[in-house]
Amino acid sequence: MTSKPSFLMKPTLDTKYHIDYSWWERSSEDLRMYLLSHLLPEQRERLSQNDEQRMVDYIDPETGEVFQLDELGLAIQIAAEDPNFINPHTSLVDSIFRVFLANGNFPMTPRELAERTGRQANTILKTLSGGQIYKGIRPILS
Repeated sequence: MTSKPSFLMKPTLDTKYHIDYSWWERSSEDLRMYLLSHLLPEQRERLSQNDEQRMVDYIDPETGEVFQLDELGLAIQIAAEDPNFINPHTSLVDSIFRVFLANGNFPMTPRELAERTGRQANTILKTLSGGQIYKGIRPILS
């Protein structure tokens, strides 16, 4: 019996997904504009008028780890602390994308994403494993 190449494997509820930023490089969509859409209104207005890429230190509140972020990355981390960052009124794809923004794009399964978004794991799997790639969210197939 031969095994299928990984690109032919069907994702399951235990398949890990992440944001594939190389998809954004090939896409006609504007990543910066999409990222701005996830910010709080006051953050969005301030950053949309500023293209400067100043770096700042960010201390992860859970781990205490310090790392460098640009102002947009810092604004995303601040927005992610808001309890309404992921809510039932946010579209499924945006909710999933926000989970990855908040967790540093750490790969997660549909089961884990369901816990963070309050959505059904099967619905997440069906959405992400269909023929269309939404906002660069792709499986990591090993």
